[in-house]
Amino acid sequence: MTYYSGSVAPVPDANRQAYVDHARRAWPLMREHGATRMVETWGEDVAHGKQTDFFRAVAAQDGETPVFSWIEWPDRATADAGFEKMMSDPSFHERLGEVPFDGRRMIFGSFSPLFTAGTDRGAGWYQGFLVPVPEANRQAYADLAREAHETMFAPNGCAGIFECWGEDVPRGQQTDMYRATDAQDGEAIVLSWTAWPDRATCEAAARAMEAAMAAQPMPNMPFDGKRMIWGGFGVLFDSDRA
Repeated sequence: MTYYSGSVAPVPDANRQAYVDHARRAWPLMREHGATRMVETWGEDVAHGKQTDFFRAVAAQDGETPVFSWIEWPDRATADAGFEKMMSDPSFHERLGEVPFDGRRMIFGSFSPLFTAGTDRGAGWYQGFLVPVPEANRQAYADLAREAHETMFAPNGCAGIFECWGEDVPRGQQTDMYRATDAQDGEAIVLSWTAWPDRATCEAAARAMEAAMAAQPMPNMPFDGKRMIWGGFGVLFDSDRA
C-alpha cells in the first residue's frame, strides 16, 4: 500500500530558490532509496488562526513561509528501510548539501492512506491540512471525507483528495504535529491535501461550498475543526515534472 512521509518546514522567503535547489538535490537521493515521488509546495494563502495555524506549527519567524511537502513510497517497509539507509550513509548529508531552513523547527511524520479519490498529478494548486482526529473516529472521518469529496469537492472541480492517517508521528523537543494541532490524548494526526487545476478553481469552489453549507445544517464533525490547520499552496517542486 502507498505510504507517505509528510512535513512542514519554515523557510525564509529569501531562501525560496535555495530551497528549490535543495529539493532538486534531495530527489535523486530519495529515488535511489525507493521513493516514487516528491512534492514541495509553498504557502501562498496561509492565514493566521486564533488557536492553531501553519505558522505556529513550525514557530515561523518574520519573513518565513510554511512549506508543505510529502514523499510518496510504494509501502511502509520501503520507506522505513530507505530512511534507515539514508541516515546511516556517511555521504548522504554531503550529497544533500546545506539545508536552507531551520530543520529543528520542521515537523514531520509518516502516514498511510485513509481515503483517497481522484489524482494529485499535474495539479497547479493544493490545499494542505493537519487535523487532530480521535482514534475512535477513524472510520467516521473516512466516511465524512468520502461524502465531502463526492458531494462538494469533486462537483466543484477538485481533481483529487488524499486523507492520510498518522502511523509514525514522532514527538519533538521544540515542534511536532501533535503540538501543532493541540492534539489531545487519544487523537491521531491526519495529513491531507486536495489537488486543484489552479488557485482560481479552488477559490471559486470554496465560495460555492460555503454557500451550500450555509443553506443546510452542519453535520456532526468527527474532529475539532477549531484545531484543524489548513492553507493554500503553490507548487514549488514536483518530481513528476523535474
